Amino acid sequence: MKNKVLFLIKQSIKKKIDTKWFKIINILLLILMIGILNIDKVINYFGGDFEDVTKIYLIDETGYGDYLQGYIDNNNKLLNGGFKFEVTKSNENIDNLLNNLNEENNDLVISIVTDQTEFMKSTIYSYEGIDTITSTIISNSLSEIKSNYALANSNIDPELLNKVLSPITINKVVTNDEKLDSETHEAAAASIISVFLIPFFILIVLLVQMIGAEINDEKSTKSMEIIISNVSPKMHFLSKIVASTGFVILQSFLIFIYTMLGLGARMLLNSNTNIVGDLSKLLENLSLNTLINQIYPAIPLLLVLFIFSLIAYALLAGILASMTTSSEDYQQLQTPLMLLLMAGYYIGIMASLFQGSIFIKIVSYIPFISCLVAPITYTLLQTSLLDLGISVILLLGTCYLLFKYGIRVYKVGILNYSSSGLWKKMFKSLRSKE
Repeated sequence: MKNKVLFLIKQSIKKKIDTKWFKIINILLLILMIGILNIDKVINYFGGDFEDVTKIYLIDETGYGDYLQGYIDNNNKLLNGGFKFEVTKSNENIDNLLNNLNEENNDLVISIVTDQTEFMKSTIYSYEGIDTITSTIISNSLSEIKSNYALANSNIDPELLNKVLSPITINKVVTNDEKLDSETHEAAAASIISVFLIPFFILIVLLVQMIGAEINDEKSTKSMEIIISNVSPKMHFLSKIVASTGFVILQSFLIFIYTMLGLGARMLLNSNTNIVGDLSKLLENLSLNTLINQIYPAIPLLLVLFIFSLIAYALLAGILASMTTSSEDYQQLQTPLMLLLMAGYYIGIMASLFQGSIFIKIVSYIPFISCLVAPITYTLLQTSLLDLGISVILLLGTCYLLFKYGIRVYKVGILNYSSSGLWKKMFKSLRSKE
């Protein structure tokens, strides 16, 4: 019997891998991952340029325009604009400067003039308009120059003026060494959502669809009867769960390899936007804030949570698929499962916005949803290692109950080809002993 189960698992995985679509999809995923991680090079190749410098020609009547470059650079950094600006003071006639604006460049002309009522006014000239981020950067910079000009012309003592205009010194002190500051919280949550939550959500959807399609295919071709005559329903059910979960884990590993290849390609292309360096800085900052030390002891629990969450979804998908007689019926029956998955996805995203919420903490215990919520709440220190352990225990208990009672439904459903009285048979099978 054991050899038959291993044979079914091997055949099921081989059936999924040994197809043209699997090869095509993975080739596309490889190209996509390399393309995403080198998106700046791709855009440059097709005519875009991240290295374009926005030249600003400045006409200044106040004498404070010399500070514009510094303020623009500072605001650009604060807003993560990633743009490059070059401010040049000009004595040319404004009409001559405006004639040089054309569609071949993104140059700007800025005039700063004094005003009796508002101290200062400014006009920004562009050929085709400017984007929102650039507009915000320049507007904030001009506002700061106006504030400095107004203070300087309000008969304030020069020494006092220098103190007022000097940037504020901010020191951040966290008295609890085990806690992270809010900025690290947000950075950690954003990293987990982008790196883990979205791919894991997609993999679960793939798993649910795969099991349903395979079981319905075997039922529609009547091959299920041949299989069940040689292997017990329990062993058949187990083989489906192991094969499908193993395939999803394999696909996850391949995506990880594609990501590494994408980063390697970026290093070979010697891009100016050094993602590898940025990741190193991020890890360094996180380690300084004890995030690595926080996650390290939870790694075994997180791995168990991820793997058995896939198994739980596979068990439920297999039970639902056995109850249907066609792919169309399965699509309708899996709707509640998808809604549950969507709820976990959105609650996981909102966890960083509602820190300290008792509701989100309770949700992190719920099987099927805990895999999408518990890792984030733990990283944000909303839950402890004990809470994560409770989530894992509840999930393991759910997997056990699903397999124990689900196999009773599975035995009845896989050889049932009529939807009449199906639910009655299902509930009757649950009350019966295995």
